[in-house]
Amino acid sequence: MEGLNISELVERLGSEEDAVRKMAVFKLQGSIGDPSFADIFIAEGGLAKLRYLTLHATGNTLAYTLTSFARLLEVDKGWEYVDQELVERIVELIVTHPLVNILRGAMSILVSIVSRPHTSGRSSQPGLFGFRALKPAIAIYPQFLEMLVSRLSSADHALCANALQLINSLMRDSITNEDETEWPKFIKRLQDLGVIRAVYVLMQGTALQDHAHPLIEFQSLTKLLLRKWRNVPVDLEKPDHRRALKGIHLASNPEKATDKSSENGDDTRRSRRHNPEKWRRLGFETETPATEFQEMGFLGMMDLTDYVRKHQDEFQKMLLEHSTKPPEQRCPIARASLAITSVLYEHFEVDKCVTEDAKSYLVLESRSNLDKVFKPLLLHWSRLHVAGLHAFFRLWKATGADVNDFDKIVELVRILIESVVGGASRTKDIQDVEEELADFEYQRLRELQMELLELTYEDAWGQHLRQSEGAGAKPDSKRSAPGSYKYVQLSHNRRYLHFADFDSIQDTPPSLDALPNKIDLSIVSSVVSNVTASPDDSSGSTIKTLPHQSSSTKITIHGYAPSSGSHSGAPQKGQGHNRSGSRSTQKEIPLLTLRPQSHAVASEWLDGLLMLLNQQPITAETNKLVNLISNYGLKIRLLNVRFDEAAFVGEPPKVPSREGLDEDYYYDIFGGA
Repeated sequence: MEGLNISELVERLGSEEDAVRKMAVFKLQGSIGDPSFADIFIAEGGLAKLRYLTLHATGNTLAYTLTSFARLLEVDKGWEYVDQELVERIVELIVTHPLVNILRGAMSILVSIVSRPHTSGRSSQPGLFGFRALKPAIAIYPQFLEMLVSRLSSADHALCANALQLINSLMRDSITNEDETEWPKFIKRLQDLGVIRAVYVLMQGTALQDHAHPLIEFQSLTKLLLRKWRNVPVDLEKPDHRRALKGIHLASNPEKATDKSSENGDDTRRSRRHNPEKWRRLGFETETPATEFQEMGFLGMMDLTDYVRKHQDEFQKMLLEHSTKPPEQRCPIARASLAITSVLYEHFEVDKCVTEDAKSYLVLESRSNLDKVFKPLLLHWSRLHVAGLHAFFRLWKATGADVNDFDKIVELVRILIESVVGGASRTKDIQDVEEELADFEYQRLRELQMELLELTYEDAWGQHLRQSEGAGAKPDSKRSAPGSYKYVQLSHNRRYLHFADFDSIQDTPPSLDALPNKIDLSIVSSVVSNVTASPDDSSGSTIKTLPHQSSSTKITIHGYAPSSGSHSGAPQKGQGHNRSGSRSTQKEIPLLTLRPQSHAVASEWLDGLLMLLNQQPITAETNKLVNLISNYGLKIRLLNVRFDEAAFVGEPPKVPSREGLDEDYYYDIFGGA
């Protein structure tokens, strides 16, 4: 701002000579982004002249003017001169003007106008912010959106980024502020114009860094759309929901099903009026299909409708083929479709898009790991859904599955998607992914499944099984006093900790009767430890962790000291220590100090004490084990998936006979002779 006379600059903006105006606005664009400069510029009357040039200038003068006005709006100034006439002028330029430097500034102005509800706390005049500000102008220039999407293939990277930024602003405002009937129409309009394909090409391109921020925002908006559709419950009172479900039924060719019923001796007229398996025939569990969309909402309905519409012949053929099989052997198409939607939703972590944005921007700022941030395959959601559904059908047939194997087949498809989609590079084309999902050998999938189970068992679960000693199951080898060892054991009713000191470690654990000291767990107030908690612990527990002061671990159990009116000794039935008076007035004292042999043992003891206090474990070791145990049953059940001879090269193994066997047997899960 030094050396620039603002009054003189404003005066030159109104010059009759274009060369003078061009030089003035050229200088202006470099300084107007400074809020203090902008305030003086507005006070000197420069805003009215800048608006006039926006409406009437041409060539480079117009380009510099648009850049100046855009930067002024970015610092939240100059809004009093934004009206419908100016918006219409900007839209006209985007539709009709070929010069890149003019288009960049025009798009930047519209980004500020459309995004203003998200970036400014000030109130605006009705209709002059958000998507609604553009609607009158778009009505005059209906090719606006088409021209905007076409700019995504521009060779000028800055223009391409500006166009995508404007599309993002329009999408976000529409999703946020339009009613539930309008925003889906706008999104569909953009998709019909090819925005998905255009962004997909950009995301796989070599100029990724130039488009990084608008691309990651578009990816985030895609997740927002998926989440929004999922959160819309299927409601048959809504006409579009009712039409979608009816379309699925009609696409199934119900007349053939009715004719087949009549061939079996049923009354034709009655069958046409009511088919008792109208919806179960399509793969729903009940005759009230709307309730089965509860988990995946309207997103699940969209995916199923999309499959049925694009693969109607296959849909009808499968239904016809399976109608001759017993009900338990028919492939449940509708359930499978909803399951694949859920698998994709979890795979792409759609619910984590808000936190992902912040992390992604940090990664982008480092100019590295871009391939890990962008997920271009997410943009082809419907094609992945169909490919995953076809994989389900193929596995159902190859394994000779029935309805009891449904969850097992879903888990196999989940592993397949994690392997193929999760392992795909950023530049891998969607068609190649579809082919790989279709050609993936079942035997290889079984091997992959076994490898995953083996890794899970050996790296985590098996290790914990081998460490069979739990908290309090062995004497504490750390000395509580010179020449002594402390042994601690939990009572059978889990209400007391019994302990005593011994001169040496005994060969056999002492009985509870040999442990005269005990702590009533009802008086425990907190546990202080230098054991590190999980980084994501938010339980608000009474377990307190301290920084490591030394290499040794230490756990101190604290409790409330008995008040003067309390009786000493163990509490009576139905009464705990220190129940008289308020806990806030009682003194907290150390009750027992433990010195575990290692950090791993300390984690077990710490979380064991925490669970005794009816609170969640906090250390990473225990949380990993809990998650592993909760999922292990399902993974084990996957081993029971049946498969026919087609799954093998050569002769399949023979199933051993159970003749002469009874159920009186046992085995050692740890192996051994």
